[in-house]
Amino acid sequence: MAGDNQTIMTEFILIGLSSQPKMRVVLFVFLLLVYLITLLGNSLILLLVRTDPQLHTPMYFFLSNLSFLDICYSSASVPQVLVNCLEDRPTISFVRCITQMASVVFLGMTECLLLAVMAYDRYVAISNPLRYILIMNKRVCLQMAVGSWTSAFLLTVVPSLSMQANLCGHNEIEHFTCEVTALIKLTCWNTSAYRLLMLTSAVLTLLVPFSFILVSYLHIIIAILRINSAGGRFKAFSTCSSHLAVVTIFYGTALSIYLKPQSMSSQEHDKMVSLFYGAVTPMLNPLIYTLRNQEVKGALSRAAGRKGDS
Repeated sequence: MAGDNQTIMTEFILIGLSSQPKMRVVLFVFLLLVYLITLLGNSLILLLVRTDPQLHTPMYFFLSNLSFLDICYSSASVPQVLVNCLEDRPTISFVRCITQMASVVFLGMTECLLLAVMAYDRYVAISNPLRYILIMNKRVCLQMAVGSWTSAFLLTVVPSLSMQANLCGHNEIEHFTCEVTALIKLTCWNTSAYRLLMLTSAVLTLLVPFSFILVSYLHIIIAILRINSAGGRFKAFSTCSSHLAVVTIFYGTALSIYLKPQSMSSQEHDKMVSLFYGAVTPMLNPLIYTLRNQEVKGALSRAAGRKGDS
């Protein structure tokens, strides 16, 4: 009987932005700046890894995957938010909304898995340096990268299709974008089933990879403590510091959104965390790897030197 009362939606109204025009202008300028830095920083990483032979290693192969992912992740939502900042009554079509939600979920899951793969790469590099290139050969690296993207895609398909088939009721989304937690509130059936589905996906793509990362770093710490010289220990840890910083920022925000009890949920807080998670984090990743990584700094210097010579 419930199905008889369902209405076909053609568009959604995004009411998450501030109703104050001045605040929308401030948000527009801030997000535009963040988005441009994201594109520039991650494109620079991709260019350096592509052109500098000294960066043709497994670690930077995965970093280039992360940079490409961050460009896609930011582009999946930020341009839409920028357009919405200029409109008094921002709307988005049903198809674009579902596509945006699925893209963001897919890319977020991919990053979770990719960060776990990068943790394993660091573990092999530090615990078994003499066999590192043999273990992490090109074929293995490619399989790990493709496996991360493919697994995330498969984990995204079922929830996205099931939600698309069961949206009804009002068409106002209390968010900046088509965030999955906001869309769940528009489902026709009992939302507890969708929250359970989202929790299951979150466990598979957040807690399992995060636990794997923790175990990897536990073994990395043990391997570092076995190094005799202080200089050797510092050098070994420095190769992990950038990845560790990215993991802390990414998983800290993701866990606070998707694994927080519903009773502790705050709409305004969730929107701010989601904005940071979707826009600011992709900008920070290349900055962290550029500022904290000597090899990337060296590649930048060599690239600048070649440009100066020409």
